[in-house]
Amino acid sequence: MVKRSQRPKTVKVKEKANQMVGRAKTASKVMHGKFKCPDCGSSHMLEDSSRGEVSCGNCGLILEENIIDLTQEWRAFDQEQRSKRARTGAPLTHTKHDKGMITEIGRGSGELFKVSARKRAQYYRLRKWQKRLIESKDRNLSFALSELQRLVSFLGLPKNVHEEVAKQYEKAVDKGLVRGRSMESVVAALLYAICREYKTPRTLDEITDASGVDKREIGRTYRYVCRELEIRILPSQPEDYIPRFATMLGLSDKVQAGAMEVLRKAKKYDLASGKGPTGVAAAALYIAAVLADEKRTQREVADVVGVTEVTIRNRYKEIVDKLGIEEEVEKKIKEDED
Repeated sequence: MVKRSQRPKTVKVKEKANQMVGRAKTASKVMHGKFKCPDCGSSHMLEDSSRGEVSCGNCGLILEENIIDLTQEWRAFDQEQRSKRARTGAPLTHTKHDKGMITEIGRGSGELFKVSARKRAQYYRLRKWQKRLIESKDRNLSFALSELQRLVSFLGLPKNVHEEVAKQYEKAVDKGLVRGRSMESVVAALLYAICREYKTPRTLDEITDASGVDKREIGRTYRYVCRELEIRILPSQPEDYIPRFATMLGLSDKVQAGAMEVLRKAKKYDLASGKGPTGVAAAALYIAAVLADEKRTQREVADVVGVTEVTIRNRYKEIVDKLGIEEEVEKKIKEDED
């Protein structure tokens, strides 16, 4: 005979599951009036599905607890159904200083005019004390994450980048990296680093325009923060910029695929090494647009990408010369001009 302690783990799990199913069946019988309360004899039972309990409706005696819900599962297909059928609150998120767990007393007066003066004074007193009791770290995070929310919205960045930047900023606060530096510069530097890490790069000029912080200050803070937080960022690749620049120029998927092919061939000759990735991406898009009969001028491309026409012209000449497509591209340009 096998002792209970020596039984396999799977057998113990099955026994426990059978016991809980048996409890659920017993509770079902209780709810259908087959059992009576042993204390008062009443057959009126109440079921609390949120607690998993069955209690007597007359004396309140709990007859069953830890019941498994055997009813059918349901799904929500729109926001209205989701709000009605929500089983939990909002998920934890690093984009809020309290992870979204703390209730904050609002700043607006709302409908306070409907309550008495005493209740209104109590509300203002509670709000004042909540501000006083908040820690300096939470206060810093509150201001910084609101600034981060503005930058993410302005630059059109995805949610995963937003979450990661918020997480890294909290680490920077814990290590004391924000002390002596402006909050905006640290947020902008981390945003620039994480965008590159997640293959959705933004240029320093774009980050500067969005944040209002000097480019040199962002660069200094970026190098310092990445070193202290051990964030290792590989150099940006030209192909990372192609989809966004193509969308901004209104080019088709065919042009994007053509630009990717141009970059793939250019890498064989090391034409992209040592060059700015945005300039190489702009030249590849310009060449692909000409070949696909969706021509954009070098001025139009330069204005969107944020580089000079001279840079695009130099990268363009290097690429078409090495790939041997100079005559084909020039012919297309002349046809468009004619």
